Parts: sequence; structure tokens; C-alpha cells
Amino acid sequence: MKHHTSLLPGIALALAIAVPAWFLGKLVPIIGGAIFAIAFGLIVGSFYRPERCVSGIKFTGKKILQYSIVLLGFELQIRTVLAVGSRSLFVMAFTVSAAFLTAFALYRLLRVNDKQAVLIGVGTCICGGSAIAATAPVIDADDRDIAQSISTIFLFNIIAVFAFPAIGRLLGLSDEGFGLWAGTAVNDTSSVVATAAAWSEVAGNNAALSLATIVKLTRTLLIIPITLALAFWTARKKGSGGGRFDFVKIFPWFVLGFVAAALVNSFGALPPALTHFLSQCGKFMIVMAMAAIGASTDVRGLVAGGRRPIILGLSCWAAVAVVSLAVQRFSGSL
Repeated sequence: MKHHTSLLPGIALALAIAVPAWFLGKLVPIIGGAIFAIAFGLIVGSFYRPERCVSGIKFTGKKILQYSIVLLGFELQIRTVLAVGSRSLFVMAFTVSAAFLTAFALYRLLRVNDKQAVLIGVGTCICGGSAIAATAPVIDADDRDIAQSISTIFLFNIIAVFAFPAIGRLLGLSDEGFGLWAGTAVNDTSSVVATAAAWSEVAGNNAALSLATIVKLTRTLLIIPITLALAFWTARKKGSGGGRFDFVKIFPWFVLGFVAAALVNSFGALPPALTHFLSQCGKFMIVMAMAAIGASTDVRGLVAGGRRPIILGLSCWAAVAVVSLAVQRFSGSL
């Protein structure tokens, strides 16, 4: 009980930032509530982030984000989830390859250590900080490698939320094209959802947000085979019989909640008015999570580790973004 009470100040701070961001997003949909929330969070976090708020801010940025994704499932049909998820695997095969090949090609040139290169490559092609956290113990990465890799990935998460909708409009992408692009090319789950939400607010529909969420959750599941492969690779390098791989610990369980919500909606188990309300709650919780992520960001710390990991992260990110668009173009998806 005491632990839950300690979360309240940070949750309250995120809520206080999210409410004006939500209403401003409605007034200025070309920017959107998620982007306002990150911007306000960055400003507030730079001047006011007391220690008693830290645990609640982290909880909001991670757990409430996961709950929001589950609630988004209430506006989807399970056949749509399965169809979009399976169709996106073709694009993901190319984007994952692009991230790892770029990391492998540049880590020696930039003199970035191999563990940091693996973490940045995994964070770019799968699911940002979550993939890094799951992969780090498998390859025996130390705290410095983890901190620098997460900071690098997070820097481009923030940039993506602001840049991708503008680039998408410049390229004339459709809602479906943008959703697939954001779902495959933006690093972290939170940033994918925020980026797609910003696009959908301007479009006046949820097509890009729904598609990007499904694609991202499908991409998140790749953490299992990738981590397993890295466990065997690390074990082989050491000459040991196996690497440290904990399926229960790395599995993104909130994905099952999202699928369950889509199933409930598909079979009409709840009234349409209630499922609509739940999905709207999910969208507000996304804005809360973005506020928390902004408030928890140490802008100075993002660039404190030097330019080389940032250049590697930028190169991997650019390769994934370009390859995703190219594959969609050649396959006729755009």
C-alpha cells in the first residue's frame, strides 16, 4: 500500500501536464496532445522534478503507457490485428536487417564497443529501451553501455515524434502508409504511439494510430527470437553451453491484453458506447505517458556520452526509416 501511495505525486504531476496538453491538442490538432505533452513535460522536468515524483513519473511513462495500449484494442477487430500484423512482417524483415547491418558496418569505423553497437541496433529495430533492457543481461553489457544506448535511442524517439508527421505530410503518405512507416521505423513503443496519434489527430481518424500500434506490437514480439539468438551468440563467444535467457522476463505481456481487448470488441461482449469510452481513455493515458516521459528526460544527459554512439544511432535509425519507405514503395503498400 505504501508503495502505491509513493507513486501518486508523480502520477499527479503527469496528469497536471496532460490535461492542458489534451485540450490544446484538440484545439491545434496539427500538433496534437501527445506532442504538447512531451514539450510541456520537457519544460516542467527541466525546472521541477522533485525526488518524491520520480517513481510515479516512471510508472506513468511505462505502465500507464502499456495500459493505454491495451485500451486501444477495444476499438479494433481481431481479424484486423492479425491481418495487419502478418502483413507487416515482410517490411520488418528488411528493417531489422538494415539496423543490424548498419550497426555492424559502422561500429568499428566509429570505434564504438561491440556491446553498445548491439544494444543500439536492437533498440532501433525492435522496441527501444525495452529491447535494450532485455538484451543487456544476455550479452553481459555493463551499466555504462546500457545507459548510453538508452540515451541514444531516446534522443531519436523525441526527434521522431516531432519530425515524422511533418516528413510524412511532405512525402504525401496515406494514413495506412504512415501507420506502417511509424510502426516499423520509430524506435520505442511510446514514441510510435505518440507519433501516430499526432498524425491521426490531423487526419481526423484513427487509421494510422491503430495500424501503427498493431505493427509496433508485432515488432515488439521479435524481441524473443532476437534475444534468444544473441544468447546463443554470446555463449558461443565464451565457449559455454548457453546464455542467460529468461522468456517470462522478456515477454511483453501487455500485448496479450491488447489482443484480448480486440477479441472482446470483435465478439460484441461490451456495448459500443463503453468500448468507445475505453479507447478514448486509452488515448488520454497516452498523453499522460508522454508527459511523464518528457518530465523524466535529462536533455543534457542525452548527449553527455559523446558523439560516436549518437552517430551510430542516427545511422541505424535513418537506415530503418529509409528502408521501410523503400520496401513499401516497391511492394505497392504506399
